[in-house]
Amino acid sequence: MADKRLTLDELVGELRSGMTIGIGGWGSRRKPMAAVRAILRSDLSDLTVVSYGGPDVGLLCAAGKVKKVVYGFVTLDSVPTDPHFKAARQTGAIEAMEIDEGMFYLGLFAAAQRVPFLPTRAGLGSDVMRVNPSLRTITSPYDDGEELVAMPALRLDAAVIHVNRADASGSGQILGPDPFFDELFLGAAERRFMTTERIIATNQFASEGALQTMCISRLLTDGVVETPGGAHFTACVPDYSRDEVFQKAYVAAAAEPDRWSAFTKEYLEADEAGYQAAIETPDGGAS
Repeated sequence: MADKRLTLDELVGELRSGMTIGIGGWGSRRKPMAAVRAILRSDLSDLTVVSYGGPDVGLLCAAGKVKKVVYGFVTLDSVPTDPHFKAARQTGAIEAMEIDEGMFYLGLFAAAQRVPFLPTRAGLGSDVMRVNPSLRTITSPYDDGEELVAMPALRLDAAVIHVNRADASGSGQILGPDPFFDELFLGAAERRFMTTERIIATNQFASEGALQTMCISRLLTDGVVETPGGAHFTACVPDYSRDEVFQKAYVAAAAEPDRWSAFTKEYLEADEAGYQAAIETPDGGAS
């Protein structure tokens, strides 16, 4: 089996400005934050970000990397809304496709299945149709003749997810209680990347967790990067929980330009090793 191990810099080197990039995880849980931080340090720009959003979206908006966000929500879980995303949305600094969570799922599923759309009742009778005038309806070809929303495929140029364990050939294991959607992000993308807390030998998966935790097939990945603490400050259960102290510092810093500048200098301008050195532990809090 092919050895798909990459570095973060090599992963980012596979991306291009103007791409549509899917980011796995959801809210402030199991986000590939080390990859997001690497994108922040790059010259990538004009990105369309497709995400069940959390601080990944907020940080990329704060750095001016984003042209458009496609999302069902953007939240920090214990904090209702990411402050940088909120500012970008309210000021019109980004384009937005704001859709129902189920529609978002169907868009990824359609792309993964290589079909142009999937029908759904979600969105009917709601402002989803008003704020997304590009959405179309379709009439059922069967006797019911029901009118349905035709949710378009959310096709991705690239996708990045984060998992607890992986092997060098790109199989991935999610040990926490939220193994949702990541395989669809990969299936919807042309280039598929996975970061992981730890790369292990294939025969070690069984000792790490039950068979059903093997969520990601190597057939869905083009590259894997070992990044201990790589989801910080989001949760990556059971390896570590969300760093609430650091998250509060992030939100507070976003409120004032000088504090945000200091936060960026301390945590985001260094490479990943520098970031990890700047925090107490992956579960510790702001230093």
